[in-house]
Amino acid sequence: MTRPTAFRRRSRRAALQALYAADLSARSGRAGAAPDALAGVAAHFDLHPSARAFAEEIVRGVDANRDALDARIASHARNWRVERMAAVDRNVLRIATWELVCTDTPESVVLDEAIEIARDFGSERSPAFVNGVLDAIARELRAERGQPAEAKP
Repeated sequence: MTRPTAFRRRSRRAALQALYAADLSARSGRAGAAPDALAGVAAHFDLHPSARAFAEEIVRGVDANRDALDARIASHARNWRVERMAAVDRNVLRIATWELVCTDTPESVVLDEAIEIARDFGSERSPAFVNGVLDAIARELRAERGQPAEAKP
């Protein structure tokens, strides 16, 4: 049996591919393009129903909150405009930022997953870039919430 964490990992990967497709398509400016892209991407994945549901939640959440997510990312991506980032990096950051802001997934899990996905789909420099931006976002969110820093293993 596949573990729930594996479902979520597959969900994030499917969501990344859908957001990437929507981001690069001519339709990307149209509301609803990302959920439409997920239907196309999901056809190529053997997703458990719970994994597909989480992928849909990610895609809809990122799509609905894109401007706020991009603003938060931009505030921590020194010398990089969001629209000039590599599409993989931009969408990995959007997914992880959405998860940090809108879910109760532990911060360490979100960062580890984002770095792994960046390693698998991005460039050689993607994991370090994603880690740096997300670490800054996570620190900001902890401060906003009045939470102490997560302990590093």
